[in-house]
Amino acid sequence: MSARSVGLSLSEFARNGLGVPLLVMVMLAMMVLPLPPVLLDLLFTFNISLSLVILLAVIYVRRALEFAAFPTVLLAATLLRLALNVASTRVVLINGHTGSHAAGHVIAAFGEFVVGGNYAVGLVVFIVLVIINFVVITKGAGRISEVSARFTLDAMPGKQMAIDADLNAGIITQADAITRRQEIREEADFYGAMDGAGKFVRGDAVAGILIVFINLFGGTIIGASQHNLALADAGKTYALLTIGDGLVAQIPSLLLSVAVAVLVTRVSRPHDMSQQIMSQVLGQPRALAITGGILGILGMIPGMPNLVFLSVAALCGYGAFALNKARAAQKQAKPETPTAAAPAPENRELSWDDVEPVDLIGLEVGYRLIPLVDRNQGGELMARIKGVRKKLSEELGFLVQAVHIRDNLELAPNSYRITLLGAPVGEAEVFPDRELAINPGGVTGTLPGTVTKDPAFGMDAVWIDKTRREQAQSQGFTVVDASSVIATHLSHLLQTHAHELLGHEEVQQLLNRLAKTTPKLVEDLVPKLLPMSVVVKVLQSLLQERIPIRNLRSICETLAEHAAKTQDAAALVAAVRVALGRSIVQQISGLKQELPVMTLDPQLEQMLQDSVASGGESAPGFEPGLADRVHQAIADGARRQEASGDAAVLLVAPKVRPWISRLMRHSVPTLSVLAYNEIPENRRIRVVAAVGR
Repeated sequence: MSARSVGLSLSEFARNGLGVPLLVMVMLAMMVLPLPPVLLDLLFTFNISLSLVILLAVIYVRRALEFAAFPTVLLAATLLRLALNVASTRVVLINGHTGSHAAGHVIAAFGEFVVGGNYAVGLVVFIVLVIINFVVITKGAGRISEVSARFTLDAMPGKQMAIDADLNAGIITQADAITRRQEIREEADFYGAMDGAGKFVRGDAVAGILIVFINLFGGTIIGASQHNLALADAGKTYALLTIGDGLVAQIPSLLLSVAVAVLVTRVSRPHDMSQQIMSQVLGQPRALAITGGILGILGMIPGMPNLVFLSVAALCGYGAFALNKARAAQKQAKPETPTAAAPAPENRELSWDDVEPVDLIGLEVGYRLIPLVDRNQGGELMARIKGVRKKLSEELGFLVQAVHIRDNLELAPNSYRITLLGAPVGEAEVFPDRELAINPGGVTGTLPGTVTKDPAFGMDAVWIDKTRREQAQSQGFTVVDASSVIATHLSHLLQTHAHELLGHEEVQQLLNRLAKTTPKLVEDLVPKLLPMSVVVKVLQSLLQERIPIRNLRSICETLAEHAAKTQDAAALVAAVRVALGRSIVQQISGLKQELPVMTLDPQLEQMLQDSVASGGESAPGFEPGLADRVHQAIADGARRQEASGDAAVLLVAPKVRPWISRLMRHSVPTLSVLAYNEIPENRRIRVVAAVGR
């Protein structure tokens, strides 16, 4: 069979998943079945080669995680070496009396040539190798693996939070966040596995010591009792075989221990280890120069090996001189290279890359508020903002985009500013070292501090020392920290301006998600029945009137039903509101069967309907001053209704509902303006007031 066919067979085994089971079966066979000396030579040579390959792979790998299979490879190499120990022990004890070549030429070479045929020297060399492996390398590598695994696991929550913070701030994308989280999990798994894999090497070293002494004493007794050898001859013969066997196994074990130590002591950076050592150890001209001077002084002392010391001192001095010369050449060439390669900044042509897009949602902070957004300084604002985004996304029905946070030196040190589409929508001042005591109404007593207003809702508040928190709570104040103030303000503004956050891209994402469950509905709606711009306008109008768009299926079904009659966005919004009437009323009054409402005086309502019919909803025609009187009357009625503990609801005719809703939207944001046909049939209406002129 050719080498090519053997390679194809091995690759076929690997593809079929039979490689590892076959390797396990071979190891079991080595432990159970007697092996001829020729096969032992081949396997021992393969074991040494495998250890060298693993060590070189560890040296040349750029990052530890690039060799993530190392713990498994280490286990396989250890099992292979132990299986060879068992197989060679069997051959040494059975055929050892025939001579030093009884267990193959490899063991004989290590027993005779490497240690000069002197079993005492061989025993000392073996013990020294074991001490180096077990006491120095393996113990140190095991300790480093244990500490690395502990620190890696302890650092996982912080790394995960840092990824979340970067994702919320828009520094990385969702795909980058998934990749970084996967790297963190792989790093934790790797160092945890390395902590356990180090025990393989320690156990292998202990097993090597025991196997050597068992072979030595067992072979001597067998040779003297069963093969009639003199005790001294039996001891010498079996000692050479045993020590040769131990050295053949101990050298690959030492190589693997070094590989473990190299891998766990590497800093997790994508650099070649040889380059790191050359640049960090031999890249210091001052260190080489001082070393050369000390060696030169030692070389001039009588009785010292002068030639050796002076030669090495000259070599260090030349190395320091060459490094200094190379660095000076680099410094001279550095300013010339960019000037020749790149054009002057003033001559560079402008491009679209110079036009910075505006942030959809922005938060600018003064320099004293930077610790609030820095997790390394204990800032909690990033986590609060993420919670705000998650809550609003669940309530509104679409994904609220990330908040881009930056410092602004033009702001006052304790001030912050919230922007939407590049335009400021809110600004306030907070004090990170104090807390805000908000007066929800009915508090007893006063508090010393800086009197202010709650930025989100305009309630009376006081900035107090943190030591007065319990006192403020006992008096009925609601006490929050600076991060909560900013997060609440941001949440209120995002909810108020939710319709500005919804654009074509967000609506397309919503339709794509809906198409997974009702593909025919989405396919028929856009763009066959309605253009995307009309759908976006309808959804924005619903959000502007504080109606969530979570029930997108009902919204799209209503649009598809009425699209054949009209493509006017206002008419479609009215139809959608009727379809969502149950959820709209439930959002206002919960599960109560009775809904207390205000109505308009019949004459006033008829006048408004006539005005809307003549002038249109955007500019109804009636005498000057009527709008102000209607506005004031509705506002007074809404305040009375809220004072009685009920939600402020105004029930009007469908034609005038959009106009009155726009009229009252900003002055009385808590007022809900409903049309008659939006009330579900299972709800009872209780009129509590009639608003007149």
